[in-house]
Amino acid sequence: MRTVELLLDEAADLSVREAWRRLADAGLPSQARHRSPTNSPHLTLATCPELTAPIRWELAGVAAALPLPVRFTGVVRFEGPSSVLAWGLDLDPALARVHRRVWEAVASDSPPGALNPLHAPGRWSPHVTLGRSRRAGALAGRRVPGLLPAPPPSARLTVLRSYDTETGALEVLGPSR
Repeated sequence: MRTVELLLDEAADLSVREAWRRLADAGLPSQARHRSPTNSPHLTLATCPELTAPIRWELAGVAAALPLPVRFTGVVRFEGPSSVLAWGLDLDPALARVHRRVWEAVASDSPPGALNPLHAPGRWSPHVTLGRSRRAGALAGRRVPGLLPAPPPSARLTVLRSYDTETGALEVLGPSR
């Protein structure tokens, strides 16, 4: 599977990494424990089986529109088969347009049923993950907001990239940092 992600500007990246550190120091699920050199604070827009030439063509247009200013909305939690703690992002019209362009690009050249429906426009909830556990309820009832620094009021999404979950390869799609 290939992800399509946006990276944060340097100041926002550092703020997220500080939140990761604080969660890890408190013994809570934290992305700081994910030791891969490709682990960076990011916003996942979509996943698809392959980045074909038509998808890449459309994504080049998305990358050309960067940087994109965004606003953080605060702490959000997602509970289901896994637990996720994140900083939410405001789905303003500009971010919604970028997301829709990415979704339409990956949907245009992917097999039916191959895309994660949680990434579909109308269902997608933009967020930057701070901590995740495969154990359902791992973060439920935890009073973590006091542990965390406040998210920056705003940030810029600066780089479009893709991660290949099978090979571990990371590819910058544009523009470079």
